[in-house]
Amino acid sequence: MRRYLTGVAFATLLAAPALADWPLFRGDPLMTGVGTAKLPDQLAERWTFKTGDAIEGAPAVAGGTVYVGSFDKHLYALDLATGKQKWKVKLGHLKASPSVKDGKVYVGNLDGKFFCVSAADGKEVWHFETEGEITSGCNFHGNNVLIGSHDSTLYCLSPEGKKLWDVRTDGPVNGSPVVAGDTTFVAGCDSKLHVLNAKTGEETGVIELDGQAAATAAVVGDVAYVGTMSNTVVAVDWRAQKKLWAFEAPQRQQPFYASTAVTPGLVIAGSRDAKVYALDRATGKQAWSFTTDGVVDGSPVVVGERVYAGCLSRDGWFYVLDLKTGRKLQEVDLDAPVSGSVAVGPDCLLVGTDRGTLYCLGSR
Repeated sequence: MRRYLTGVAFATLLAAPALADWPLFRGDPLMTGVGTAKLPDQLAERWTFKTGDAIEGAPAVAGGTVYVGSFDKHLYALDLATGKQKWKVKLGHLKASPSVKDGKVYVGNLDGKFFCVSAADGKEVWHFETEGEITSGCNFHGNNVLIGSHDSTLYCLSPEGKKLWDVRTDGPVNGSPVVAGDTTFVAGCDSKLHVLNAKTGEETGVIELDGQAAATAAVVGDVAYVGTMSNTVVAVDWRAQKKLWAFEAPQRQQPFYASTAVTPGLVIAGSRDAKVYALDRATGKQAWSFTTDGVVDGSPVVVGERVYAGCLSRDGWFYVLDLKTGRKLQEVDLDAPVSGSVAVGPDCLLVGTDRGTLYCLGSR
């Protein structure tokens, strides 16, 4: 029997050692996109930091420091309280989101190199070379590192950067790997969700998605949720290896490049049809939709009873929506479109723009 976690059980499942941190692309190993920050009713600009080119990945937050990559070829470390630069290191064009664990920062570049650098000063610890672009963030299974590449491979690396195993797919790996216990998941351009033993890389299951996936899957309990390039959001029972439902917009269907955020009752998905959708987790039926001023490629996040989402609006609109109804509560005018995803700090949000500006939004 399939079970849906609610209330305290759901919050407990997502709990991490440091709730104020956002060390991975979607905040936690399950890639749920749900934060625990204490945010004000009205967001205000706390500080901004300017990089030299577009910010397309989500920042990472760990230990009072923000780590963000830019298309200007640099990875930056900033003081979370002030936005002042602590260090920067040149690593090549960065589109992927950095990940942080045990005093080290991990990020891949568009040349296929995957770096491990010191969180304290940015000095390289090691790097590993793949044969394709790296556009997604990594995840961790114990002390090992999981990273996907456009060379159609998911890699598992040791803490020293040595390859432990790899798994080939039939197309580029676009999304970040999900880790649930000793299981990892990867969805890519072969239109399948692969279920793997995280210790060995052995495939334990595969589920047809009927569409290529550019997004990262989110997993809660026995169910994984992922958007596809075939204009659907799909829910699959990964243990039973079957599709539960697929949502397609009633009109003007477009791909879902953004990753979903999953709450006890809803799946929040941004679409290239310039809408944010809330879907019932059990049935996939639409609960509400909100029309933005541009394509939604950056992944929304949920904090408390609110949804936060950017879009590719030329005016740089960033939206705050009521989780239950989809009603617009606030819109914040940023300096450019948002193609990257949001990160959640202890009392703030971090979001970058295509003009290379990182915004910290919270109380003044």
